[in-house]
Amino acid sequence: MTYMKRSLVSYRTAVTFSIPAVAGVFVARAFIIPAIPEHIADFGSIAVTRDLFIMVLFGILMLMASMSMIRNGNNQDDTSPHQVNVKLILVEGFVVGILTGLVGAGGGFLIIPALVVVGGLPMKTAVGTSLLIIAVKSLLGFTGDLGHQSIEWIFLLGISAFTVGGIFLGTYFSKFIPGEKLKPTFGWFVLAMGIYVLVKELLSGQV
Repeated sequence: MTYMKRSLVSYRTAVTFSIPAVAGVFVARAFIIPAIPEHIADFGSIAVTRDLFIMVLFGILMLMASMSMIRNGNNQDDTSPHQVNVKLILVEGFVVGILTGLVGAGGGFLIIPALVVVGGLPMKTAVGTSLLIIAVKSLLGFTGDLGHQSIEWIFLLGISAFTVGGIFLGTYFSKFIPGEKLKPTFGWFVLAMGIYVLVKELLSGQV
């Protein structure tokens, strides 16, 4: 709501991105994941299972996304005029939808770099727009799992409460941080998390 009040949401971009993204998530969950075998291969002491493959892919995507944000950290500010390439947004929405469907994540670490680097949105507008996109995708995915998956409601509500609190806190501090500073900071954070995911998963995959 705060981002909407501050006009930091591009509704046209959100709609253009969300439709192919939802289609991409469906393709990944319905066709691609079932086609990946439980055990893929063995590389030395590492047994490559489907879960390990997906998590390593997740880590690699985080590294790639972080690099794009760090490299472009000072190329654009939140006052820069921008023009959205609709065709490009449609393509990247579908690709990001497939990737987030594979790794089972909301996809903010991919959506924000895509909107900034490829879509041309200022950083703060990209953040607000990505929150709307993630909310739509997550709600659709969640309702699709109702009745098919066991849901830990207490855990879900607890995590949600902390997440909402973090969003309000982050939104408050974002008022004092220029958009051109947020981009490399976000990039370095995603880089650290990507390295952590890769190291953790590769170590856990050893047999």
